[in-house]
Amino acid sequence: MKLITDNKTNTMMRKLLFSSLMLIGIATTLPAQEVERTQPKFWIGISGAANVNMYTGTTQTLNSSIMVPAALHNGFGIGGFGSLLLEYRPIPVIGFMLNLGYDNRGGSFDQVMSPCNCPEDLKTNLSYATIQPSIRISPFGPNFYVFLGGAYSYNINKSFAYTFDQNDGTLFNTSEGDFSDIRRDVFSTHIGIGYDIQLADASNKHQVALSPFVSYHPYFGQAPRDIESWSLSTVRVGLALKFGTGKVNKPAKTVTEPLALVKKVETKEAETKPVIVAVAAEDNHTKFVVRAPLTVPVKRTIDEAFPLRNYIFFEKETSKIPSRYVTLSAAEAKTFRPEQIQKSEAKNQTGRSARQMKAYYNILNILGYRMIENPTSSITLTGASAGDGAPLGKSYAESVKTYLVTAFGINGARIRTEGRNQPAYPSELPGGKNYLTLLREGDRRVDIVTSPSNLLAPLQIVVEQADPLDSHILFNLESDKKVSMKSWYVDVIDEKGVTKHYGPYSRKQESISGNSILGNNAKGTYTFIVAGETTDGVTIRKESVIKLVRNDEPKEEALRFSILFDFDQSNTVANYERFLNEEVAPHITNNGTVIIHGHTDIIGGTEYNRDLSERRAEDIKQILKKAVDTAGKTGVRFEVLAFGMDADNAPFENKLPEERFYNRTVIIDIVQPN
Repeated sequence: MKLITDNKTNTMMRKLLFSSLMLIGIATTLPAQEVERTQPKFWIGISGAANVNMYTGTTQTLNSSIMVPAALHNGFGIGGFGSLLLEYRPIPVIGFMLNLGYDNRGGSFDQVMSPCNCPEDLKTNLSYATIQPSIRISPFGPNFYVFLGGAYSYNINKSFAYTFDQNDGTLFNTSEGDFSDIRRDVFSTHIGIGYDIQLADASNKHQVALSPFVSYHPYFGQAPRDIESWSLSTVRVGLALKFGTGKVNKPAKTVTEPLALVKKVETKEAETKPVIVAVAAEDNHTKFVVRAPLTVPVKRTIDEAFPLRNYIFFEKETSKIPSRYVTLSAAEAKTFRPEQIQKSEAKNQTGRSARQMKAYYNILNILGYRMIENPTSSITLTGASAGDGAPLGKSYAESVKTYLVTAFGINGARIRTEGRNQPAYPSELPGGKNYLTLLREGDRRVDIVTSPSNLLAPLQIVVEQADPLDSHILFNLESDKKVSMKSWYVDVIDEKGVTKHYGPYSRKQESISGNSILGNNAKGTYTFIVAGETTDGVTIRKESVIKLVRNDEPKEEALRFSILFDFDQSNTVANYERFLNEEVAPHITNNGTVIIHGHTDIIGGTEYNRDLSERRAEDIKQILKKAVDTAGKTGVRFEVLAFGMDADNAPFENKLPEERFYNRTVIIDIVQPN
């Protein structure tokens, strides 16, 4: 009987360990929300759980009236746990938890044989009223947490039922009563993990979370009695339902110092700075801030460190490498060099085109070439089928491996393949209902992990960029909480009275190309009329006069760096701080210009994505500005642009998963002074 109980206990512990590891895996791979979620500081809720109770030690004297013939030792049982839960989270990483509830530690001891060869059984319904304070630590974001603490338990039930089989199953002697010498007050410890599954909209001030958790309560201090050596340990598996109310997060606001209306600029110093015009509405709740460059650059040479996304995306239900990826024969692979795709021609205003995607579509050839150049390197290919099973995912990985082995002659022993149902960092979240087709296209892929890690280092690409972003006139709408703009437009009138109309707009930030306004003119003075209607029906109309001058020569040069984000991820900027300080900031010179523009893909709401791209870009600006100030550099001008999911300014299209992945980015352009 003891062997059977031990086997049950071991099986249960393996299942609990597996469940805990799964919870850790899910929690560490789920990304942050695309929208900054409201984070209440105070939470209240209820929790319920199953206690897996394990007994050790010796029990023979049950009370003053009953001493059993043979000592009982080990045992096992399932009890219930229920509590009122309070949480306080002053900061996202550290918080405090308090459970007030009922804790059942009941179970059955292993059957033993008395000296007369008669079976003995003992069951107990041991239970407590308990207070369990804990420290909550969230190392991977606000949802996954580790908790540890102590417990005070007050005994409320110490009953037992003892059965003695006197005649081989035909005559039972059962005694019921209470254990003697039960400790009324018990002090113990615990440690556990949990994950908050958010049930409310991210922007709702009232938040609801369903939290699965697993905790371990070791035997330290948990001896129930003052006599003998009975001790117990418990593994608790349960769910908590929590409710909290917090302040809705607002995106960081770009502050622009309002200057006087500028009609003419003659000083030499002003020729190097943009004109900034602030026009306030009559009700003082809304104003337009206009930024216009006095010299409008026509083109710029950009030396770009283009990041290589370590994903190969596959079509549904086929393991064939899609035809958009460039594949070579063995003969062609021998002559392939990454330098063949590193030079580009003139581009659109953001400087991106099919050339960068051509570099990405050669990722397998770049990888094969670099593995030849690094004969000790190795890679792991993990294929995921987006819910169609791990075998299909592994077939994706095998297809990539076969190509590298066949075309580039890579030793198959250097390539490890794995299959998964979902990728380690999935775009589709459990229970999600929106944009499933697009999300699953992004999850149907092969992830490439290289050793050494720089095997897929960025590819240097030289591009000729037409109509750079700092040649644009920027319009920022600033308003308080009381009123906002329903729609607005811009009319631009040249010196001959010809009007160009732009709009209508509804977003807070828009831009118009300075080159498109100048047309064939080398310079000109223009009247900008900005007008719109607020949500409460007030019409606002303001105008300003700005002089624009085209700058054809000398051709400017710039460096470009990109930071890529996984889907719904908002905390990547902090992870890149070292890269920004050590690899980007040193390239910023005195009197240089740093243009930071944030983008997202088309998944999600327009305002959410625009606000997210602004927060990311502002965070990067603050890191770079601090590094520049620390280095003692002066005259550096930072410009932040937040485009969100705006298709007109997106680095790439959004038709394919790789394009959407590359659009989740903040781009940093460093323009050196002439």
